[in-house]
Amino acid sequence: MSDLVLDASRISIRQGSKSFAAAARLFDPSVREDAYMLYAWCRHCDDQIDGQVLGHGAVGLDPRLAAAKLAELEDKTRRALAGQGVEDDQAFAAFQRVAQRHTIPSRLPLELLEGFRMDVEGRTYQTLDDLLLYAYRVAGVVGEMMARVMGATETDVLRRAADLGLALQLTNIARDVVEDAKGGRVYLPAEWLGPLAGAPEKVADPAHREAVFDATARLIAAADPYYQSARWGLPALGFRSAWAVAAASGVYRQIGRRVLQVGPAGLERRAMTTRVDKVAKMLAGGAIAARAVTVDRWRRAPARPALWAAQ
Repeated sequence: MSDLVLDASRISIRQGSKSFAAAARLFDPSVREDAYMLYAWCRHCDDQIDGQVLGHGAVGLDPRLAAAKLAELEDKTRRALAGQGVEDDQAFAAFQRVAQRHTIPSRLPLELLEGFRMDVEGRTYQTLDDLLLYAYRVAGVVGEMMARVMGATETDVLRRAADLGLALQLTNIARDVVEDAKGGRVYLPAEWLGPLAGAPEKVADPAHREAVFDATARLIAAADPYYQSARWGLPALGFRSAWAVAAASGVYRQIGRRVLQVGPAGLERRAMTTRVDKVAKMLAGGAIAARAVTVDRWRRAPARPALWAAQ
């Protein structure tokens, strides 16, 4: 019998993120299905706030409408966490299954919605630490929830999972700097932008590509230690989960490298990885995972560096 909730979740990830969909195929079937369903809920909430469909065609919503949408999302999330009926909404029905099966702490999905609130309120970011709070809320907590889906419960492992979420989000921001600015949003720290800070139209202006690229390159560099920290969460996972995570990490790091390779002129176009890139990172991810669950599992993991962390 077809499972409509799961089927809808599969469609969501395949159309919303080809990179995550490719990596998710490496999971064991049970983990893969729950990853699909958690992704579907995250994607749905993001789409509701941005006025887009499966991550595409964002038009932005009137702030009052966006605030109303956010309140509705929070209400449905609380109901799903409480085990109340949400069967009329496939994304929330999917989230409820995952939350109950893996005992997802309520603070994590609610923290994600607080990240969306920062977008609704048009928050700007003066420093990298300010931006990292946003990145934690919209992506770090997703990393933690995904880690729980993979069976992780140890505090250090969950923190490493959050580090990967931070790294992925910083890479996403770097890839979409000009596109976001055209939509009125600037995530790059204001102290890095100098006279361009607070002026999306200036950030989007080709006349300022060099200055914007310099700040973008700093953001890609800032993501790197979080990728490195996340690497040491892999030994706690099963091989196939470690493989999927290592592959996704490799693909996104390659996106950051592609932004740097193309240079200022490339900011106008969204950096993408090729099919060859993805296959290469999948294979490399398998080698990294194999080492992580054998050799590295018997080693003491290095202490997490003095990186930003949620309090």
